[in-house]
Amino acid sequence: MGNFFKRLFAKPDNQRKEITVPRAALVQASEASTAPLDENQIEGLTRAHRIEPPQLVVGMGRNQGRQRDNNEDALFAHTATISTSSATLPLGIFIVADGMGGHENGHIASDIAVRAMSNYLFKNLHASLFGVHPEPPQESLQEIMRQGVLRAHEEILRAAPGGGTTLTAALVLNSQMTVAHVGDSRAYSIFLDGRVQTLTRDHSIVKRFQELGQITAEEATVHPQKSMLYRALGQGDSLEPDVFTAQLPQPGYLLICSDGLWGVMTEDELFDIVVSAPNPQMACQSLVDAANDAGGPDNITAILVRLVE
Repeated sequence: MGNFFKRLFAKPDNQRKEITVPRAALVQASEASTAPLDENQIEGLTRAHRIEPPQLVVGMGRNQGRQRDNNEDALFAHTATISTSSATLPLGIFIVADGMGGHENGHIASDIAVRAMSNYLFKNLHASLFGVHPEPPQESLQEIMRQGVLRAHEEILRAAPGGGTTLTAALVLNSQMTVAHVGDSRAYSIFLDGRVQTLTRDHSIVKRFQELGQITAEEATVHPQKSMLYRALGQGDSLEPDVFTAQLPQPGYLLICSDGLWGVMTEDELFDIVVSAPNPQMACQSLVDAANDAGGPDNITAILVRLVE
């Protein structure tokens, strides 16, 4: 098992190329009520809280917001830890899906998305991770994640015609995460030194305009088409998700959330709330409260993950 997991966590080949995320925003201490920790503080905090075995600590928050009559967001979170004489493996599967408002069966589409995706991952990884005699999966983790998204897409087309949803999912194994993404929900890496990295790319019309230089970031926030997506599960026959592998922020947090959260909060505010909270669950509740305090124009969902070791 030890040799298998070493191979599993080895540097990806050309088909499983690890992506370095270029976008990063350094939070300035003068702009946040909680200043980023310096290197000595981070080192001291890590040493003071050494945990055995290493494990994933998770918080979740979900709310319909203040301006919606129902909640079309869905989430899935599962954690496990395998610790034996040969290996220790923290495992997590985390999914956020945001049903598309205005589309028939949007809430059904998000429900199907998280269920179909999680079901596919468990079926295809169970023998490798939990079997008495584990063997490497027949496909790469990236391909398994990709096929999981496609399975969810097919299920929505079959069971909820007309429905659409975003989907952002992360499979965490030890300190490595493989992310699959469609739509405009987001995944962030939040580091204790103040960095906040947007890991995913919005598949929205306005984001595309911004990438082409046709509008500014400020104009994008108030654009009348800011919620229109050009890629979503359940919409169109073909679908190609973004799939990549990266390192879990350490020390730090993985945040997966719907646009009901990131659409009304700055990265500075996200960072401030996350690092100020006593634990991930309280952080998620505070994030939901802050989004509602900002008007709560949409459904709000957040999953916050930290690897404690």
